[in-house]
Amino acid sequence: MEQEKRRWEVPIIIPSYEPDEKLLKLLKELKEAGFQNIVLVDDGSGEAYARFFEQAQSGYGCKVLRHAINQGKGRALKTAFNYCLQEFKEAVGVITADSDGQHSPECILACVDALLANPQALVLGCRCFEGKDVPARSEFGNKCTRVVMKYLTGITVSDTQTGLRGISVSFMERLLMVKGERFEFETNMLLETKRWKIPIVEVPIRTIYIEENRTSHFNPIRDSVKIYMIFGKFLFSSLSSSVVDLVLFSLFCFLMRDMQWVRVSYITLATLFARILSAFYNYSLNLKVVFQSGKSVGSTLPKYILLAAVQMSLSAFLVGKLYPLFGGAEVVVKIPVDVLLFFLSFFIQREFVYADRRRL
Repeated sequence: MEQEKRRWEVPIIIPSYEPDEKLLKLLKELKEAGFQNIVLVDDGSGEAYARFFEQAQSGYGCKVLRHAINQGKGRALKTAFNYCLQEFKEAVGVITADSDGQHSPECILACVDALLANPQALVLGCRCFEGKDVPARSEFGNKCTRVVMKYLTGITVSDTQTGLRGISVSFMERLLMVKGERFEFETNMLLETKRWKIPIVEVPIRTIYIEENRTSHFNPIRDSVKIYMIFGKFLFSSLSSSVVDLVLFSLFCFLMRDMQWVRVSYITLATLFARILSAFYNYSLNLKVVFQSGKSVGSTLPKYILLAAVQMSLSAFLVGKLYPLFGGAEVVVKIPVDVLLFFLSFFIQREFVYADRRRL
């Protein structure tokens, strides 16, 4: 009996910007289903939409939190998180849902049950993106983000953009400090699960698109760029380091090509000197900016040096073996070799060198 009561008391958070009748329909269905605590955020919709929020408050007993201007979905969720942490101190967590009719009470309840069964996990209500009824922009956007996220972060989820999520109290507290004011906040939330070693539980839900999702404020081009910019720092460090390394390698090859008195190949020496300098630049940037690791230099630097030494040796060996086949054009050979090693290096750095997984 107590468990049944807890199901209906879990707060349901619904951020909303310029809603329509679908919001009222959802609220009516939620109240009829038995949900008691519905927190609605008016994200600066303006006077033209005031009636929807007034009816939500007077007709369906929702708590309405208001932004004076539109601040984005991420900020709306944080506003609601802060309110729920203060007002629902006994709750295990909250459920977030969208206001455009994509999430039915049955699917929301399934996520409630999953959250109660896994109180330390992030619960995701995941849609199936196969079928003729799925809008092309939604299918393409999710598949692209899913592939990018899996490679760059190691996080594998079937629906990266779902707004139906179950979030524990402890995770909410952490999320209040996480960057992201708009749709990118939901991607940042997924990244935080890796950092804090929070398990992800997927709950299959119905795939509902009304009017081909035209009323959604998620712009597949504009907002995907914002999401992928989160990953930009991962690429910038390695790519800029590769440029530094390539410039230095070319310079050292030019300076040392005619040094006949040394026994070591000038290519090996050029690779060595260029890699030492570019590696120092890359290590510093990765530690503080890219992976934002909380681990000490004493813990990460030896691992990085070992990786850099192996990568340098492989680069020198492969370029030395292959460049005669291309007319002695060392730089032409070095570019594809180092691109291949870059992808391998990123994976190792993410999983081994800078891995900083803490429990809440």
